[in-house]
Amino acid sequence: MNIRSQISMVFHLDKCIGCHTCSVACKNIWTDRKGTEYMWWNNVETKPGTGFPTKWEDQTKYRGGWEVRNGSLRLKSTGKARIIPNIFHNPHMPTMDDYYEPWTYDYQNLFNAPPGDDQPTAMPKSMVTGEYIDIEAGPNWDDDLSGSPLYAENDPNLNVLSEEQKQQLFAIERLVMFYFPRICNHCLNPACVASCPSGALYKRGEDGIVLIDQERCRGWRSCVAACPYKKTYYNWTTGKSEKCILCFPRVETGQAPACFHSCVGRIRYLGVLLYDADKIEEMAKLSDKELVNAQREMILNPFDPEVIAKAKENGIHEHTIQAAQESPVYKFVKEWKMALPPHIEYRTFPMLFYVPPMLPVISTMKDGMRKSMAEGIFPDFDQARAPIEFLSSLFSAGDGEKTRYVLKKQMAVRTYRRAVTVGDIDMKVAEKMLQAADCTIEEAEAIYNLTSIATLEDRFVIPPAHREEAIEMMEDPLEYKQHAGFGFKERPARGL
Repeated sequence: MNIRSQISMVFHLDKCIGCHTCSVACKNIWTDRKGTEYMWWNNVETKPGTGFPTKWEDQTKYRGGWEVRNGSLRLKSTGKARIIPNIFHNPHMPTMDDYYEPWTYDYQNLFNAPPGDDQPTAMPKSMVTGEYIDIEAGPNWDDDLSGSPLYAENDPNLNVLSEEQKQQLFAIERLVMFYFPRICNHCLNPACVASCPSGALYKRGEDGIVLIDQERCRGWRSCVAACPYKKTYYNWTTGKSEKCILCFPRVETGQAPACFHSCVGRIRYLGVLLYDADKIEEMAKLSDKELVNAQREMILNPFDPEVIAKAKENGIHEHTIQAAQESPVYKFVKEWKMALPPHIEYRTFPMLFYVPPMLPVISTMKDGMRKSMAEGIFPDFDQARAPIEFLSSLFSAGDGEKTRYVLKKQMAVRTYRRAVTVGDIDMKVAEKMLQAADCTIEEAEAIYNLTSIATLEDRFVIPPAHREEAIEMMEDPLEYKQHAGFGFKERPARGL
């Protein structure tokens, strides 16, 4: 048993309001430099939709993630025999058209235009070439366009639906959307790390954060192609790859990452998970439908004395174990089984989990009265505006039962709390729903507390970093303290 610790995350999609505050916070801090104009380490997509970059979920086009071939686990995009022919050009890498050409505006024309009868305008200019351009795409170009034939109808997750379901989904009375915020998943089995010819990408042993060493990076861009979530980017000025660093300078000082701290809807949770690294390869070879349970099996109980003893043997600090015991992520993922990984079939074992949204059930109007098509104590989730197959394709590798389990538990907790606070639902009915949803009253109260009225300390349980212990293996911590930071003081330059 090789126990390691991992900073992990949960996004509660039922609470996301699509305000993009998280994206702007990240952009202002990390990607406001030349060469990073098109990078959005945090972005918020509208589902159904094509996302950013366009159709990033289409792995027949991008070939990201892992696949099992002849009983062996291998990267889809590259390998020992395939790296040399594609080392200067990877045919599965997104192009500028898949992202967008970043632009600014010619504001000087507003200030310096001569007097005239017409209002002066600020023309858009490319931030790459400096030429005037016609804007045709942007980082969130399909925002709120869930009924658009250009965007929503091209969502790769719709491929699991029948033609009749697709037509019904885009009927005016069934139009539906939800927001899908994304950052780097800091996976347990990161394809970007495995693909790098320079060994510049690495996964930190103390907290599992995936980083790129800017001094070792040679700009091969294998990581861009290999990441199935397309959360590694190429800086065209420095010739280096860059990605979300989970605001590790903030995490090391006990602060939540900027996108987490700024979240208006309070949808984000951050905590520590303990997992068995020896099981990664074995579990990644299982069938798609088995992967969700396999990942949960890898996550260990931080209260188990044997796990605690093995963790300490492996150098995991007592403060980290304590944080794992208080982790909100452990509750959502392991105890309550309410949070699911995005596209687990890519076999990277993402450590960012999502609580699927509760989508409205179809209803009809007759004689001025609204009637829901749902019958019984639970709504028929197959009658929801977004088919259960769509959500399952996104969050549980097509396993509809796992998605239904989450939705039933959410509905049961919501009904129970309504019975408590409003009183227009009989408590016996609420308790019956809880029992049918595999949920006790105590668990329902805990879910309500963490979902609705949690404090900052409840949502973000960050252990002390103890960086001095990680550094002392290489040099004197007191000497290192004088130059602590990103590891170098000069700006990254192109080439060797």
